[in-house]
Formats: sequence, structure tokens, C-alpha cells
Amino acid sequence: MLGAALAMDAFSVSIANGLTDREMKTSKVAAIAGTFALFQFSMPMIGWLLVHTAMEYLEWFEKMVPWIALILLCFIGAKMIIDGLAERKCIEGDAASCEIGESISIGLLITQGIATSIDALSVGFTTASYGVAEALLSSGVIGLVTFAICTAGCLIGKKAGSMMSWKATILGGLILIAIGIKIFVG
Repeated sequence: MLGAALAMDAFSVSIANGLTDREMKTSKVAAIAGTFALFQFSMPMIGWLLVHTAMEYLEWFEKMVPWIALILLCFIGAKMIIDGLAERKCIEGDAASCEIGESISIGLLITQGIATSIDALSVGFTTASYGVAEALLSSGVIGLVTFAICTAGCLIGKKAGSMMSWKATILGGLILIAIGIKIFVG
């Protein structure tokens, strides 16, 4: 259940990615889901390690988590909205503006992975009493659940995106901004 709850932000971003790239191949779906799963696996483990090594510094960082997620997701969301508006101009006949935004780059995907999994870092703080094997198992389950959920998100977004054209890219951007605000507000 924890894995599903933690994966909801990544699920929403996966939908947004599917909305943006309506021609997404299976390998790209797997790469997106795998990236989110890797970050969702890694963050609780990093949190667990931090608790065992630097407990006094965690309180400061934990207060920064909502700010980091808000800034990253709003930046990515705004870029998607701008790309969607450019695509709209292109489709409506303004040939000069037909340089539509690029597909999902590795850098963008890593940024999304960090932004959507940073709250999972706190989970690692709560598993301080776990041994190494339990922490790895817990993080592994979170990663596997995230992979499955994000695969579904990409496919849902891809299907919806092919029906919505440029509106899907703008919707995806708005979704990312809303997720950032939700994380920030708590």
C-alpha cells in the first residue's frame, strides 16, 4: 500500500509523459517506468542510510523537500504548457512556430524522477529500525509497485494524448504544476 501511495505522483507524471509523446515506443515506456521505480527504490534507502549516519542534519533537509518538489515540477509543467501552446500554433497553421518541444530527454526524466520521489526519502527516515535486508525488501517492493503503476500511467496518457492533440501537452503541464502545489501544501 505504501508503494502505491508513493507512486501516485510518478503515476500522474507518467500520464503527462504519455500525453506529451503520443508515439511513445514500449522501450520508452519501460525506461520511464524504470526511472521512476529506480528513484522510488533509492530514496527510501538513502533516507534509511541517512538516519543511520547523520540524524542531526535530517530535520533541515526534510523541511526543504516540499520546496524542491514545487520548484522542479512547476518548472517542468510550465515548459510543457509552453510546448503545448507552440504545438497549437503549428497545428493552426503558423508554420513559423512549428518547432515543437523535444521528446522526453534523459535529463528531464531524471528531474521528474527526483521531483516525484523526494517524498519517499522521508519513508527511509521512518524505517530506521529496519535491518539492511528489511530496508532493501521494503524499497524493492516500492520500486516494483512504482514500475507497474507508471507503466499503466504512460499507456493511459499515450492513449488519451492521441485523442487530445496539443491540449494533452498543456493538460500534462497543468497536472505537474498541480502535483508540485499538492506536495508543497502537504
